[in-house]
Amino acid sequence: MRLQLLSDLHLETEAFDAEPAPGAEFLVLAGDVDSGWAGLRHFRDWPVPVLFVPGNHEYDRRDIDEARQGLQALADELGFLMLDASSLVLADDEGRKVRFVGSTRWSDFDLFGERERDRALRAAGYFQRVMAATRQGQPFDAAAVREEGLRCRAWLESALAEPEAGPDWEATVVVTHFAPSLRSCDPRYGRQPGTASFCNNDEALLPRARLWLHGHLHCRHDYRFAHAAGSTRVVCNARGHRRKGEADGWQGTRLIEVFDRPAL
Repeated sequence: MRLQLLSDLHLETEAFDAEPAPGAEFLVLAGDVDSGWAGLRHFRDWPVPVLFVPGNHEYDRRDIDEARQGLQALADELGFLMLDASSLVLADDEGRKVRFVGSTRWSDFDLFGERERDRALRAAGYFQRVMAATRQGQPFDAAAVREEGLRCRAWLESALAEPEAGPDWEATVVVTHFAPSLRSCDPRYGRQPGTASFCNNDEALLPRARLWLHGHLHCRHDYRFAHAAGSTRVVCNARGHRRKGEADGWQGTRLIEVFDRPAL
């Protein structure tokens, strides 16, 4: 199964027309496509099915719960397959079935452990003020994000309790907006409290997937996380902001093969 992965296009401020990748069987949008949502319409009538996991900025200046419902309605209108605490099984051109497990997977701020959580929460205050999101009339602040992040983590753990290759699928692909490991941190910033607003410590879950796709970091990653059963490939193909030079060298039409298992 060949996937095209796009994220962090930020079409609310960037002028950019995405192109279908030749040979792709599915397009995965891993969030932060357009905080105003209008840019999502660019992917209507895409030549292959579109899987969409919302990013944090799809919730900017909105009530979180109302926005989730609105995004689902828009995805239905555009013909997207929206994955947000949900999963589905899809077959590729050869009939091989793949389970996709999707969640925005908000930060729980435990990337560096419980002792560093308070510092991570304080650093997150800036990002939440920029988002200006709410929930039931209250600010969607760092504490509220952590609460949502813990719900996401619990759901992912439950969904991934089933085998990576089960009776009804040959492989599992996880799609999140936030990253599952510190190894996905932006090298410009490295190991600092604010990094916990971008990466979670979901390394214990990585062995339960063959491939884990994410966005959120405005840089690219493609690495393998080794474990007892072999390794899990982690890929981020975020475009980022051209005005900051983050899109330099970005390849929007690259293909990611689900069944590619290179040697460690």
